[in-house]
Amino acid sequence: MDKIPGGGMQEGIGDIAATSFLTTYCHALETLSENPVLSDPKSVEIMTELNKKLARFDRPLARALVSGTLDRRLVVHIAIRAKKYDEYVRDFLQKFPDGVVVNIGCGLDSRFIRVDNGRVIFYDLDLPEIIEIKRDFFRETDRYHLIASSVLDFSWMATVKRHTGPFLFLAEGVFMYLDGVDVKSLVLRLRETFLDSELICEVVNSRWLRRPLLRKMLEHKLQRSAHMGKDAMFRSGISDSREMEQWHSGIQFLDEWSYFDSEEKKLGPLRLLRHVACIRKTQWTVHYRLG
Repeated sequence: MDKIPGGGMQEGIGDIAATSFLTTYCHALETLSENPVLSDPKSVEIMTELNKKLARFDRPLARALVSGTLDRRLVVHIAIRAKKYDEYVRDFLQKFPDGVVVNIGCGLDSRFIRVDNGRVIFYDLDLPEIIEIKRDFFRETDRYHLIASSVLDFSWMATVKRHTGPFLFLAEGVFMYLDGVDVKSLVLRLRETFLDSELICEVVNSRWLRRPLLRKMLEHKLQRSAHMGKDAMFRSGISDSREMEQWHSGIQFLDEWSYFDSEEKKLGPLRLLRHVACIRKTQWTVHYRLG
């Protein structure tokens, strides 16, 4: 998006930041579908308002969003992922009802509304231009807070550190857009600052990024199928779920999850791909304890 005029909308939304619009529209379209995987009424409200702004643009992503012509497979994929990350939070809050959750690269997501147990302290963190838009739709409370910052500007951690925890950090669809050295630096700083916290993050298989043909396929998926801009490209990944354990002895791998592991009926025959290792771990989620 070059500009989103009016209503407090921020100018200069970059290609990577614009992925937050795509995610929100996937949530909304799935919510409005028959037998939805995810129920997210807030996303429908946001989509309705954004349509009024985006209809004035002729960019491929804007046209696809406003027309509702996103690839159904992408919509289902994003909805399944969101549902799983909600489940991760609920599992954490069952153990620690007064825990602190930080949603890194939150976009316009309404996860706090979906998982709120009446006690959790919840932080949504994203770039200033996204948080400015988010403030049009969400209001902060004594338990729900917005942080306008790059995740790589570690000064945001002081705000979260005011709490005693336990802490859960989510990075859904974020790390792959960062350089590998920055991902490692961030994870190590989280471990240092929030001892015995948990990290759940989505990752891409680095083998796909190293091989030209495989990388070309990923680029086609992002730019053609998902209508993303040229700057919204995957920059880093890991080769195995235990790779981050090599970064520090205090990082402990807990579990992993792939989109293809889902039992959702809308996934259809793609569920069979869970048995194909190189496909199952093209893009997947890993769960760590940072001790």
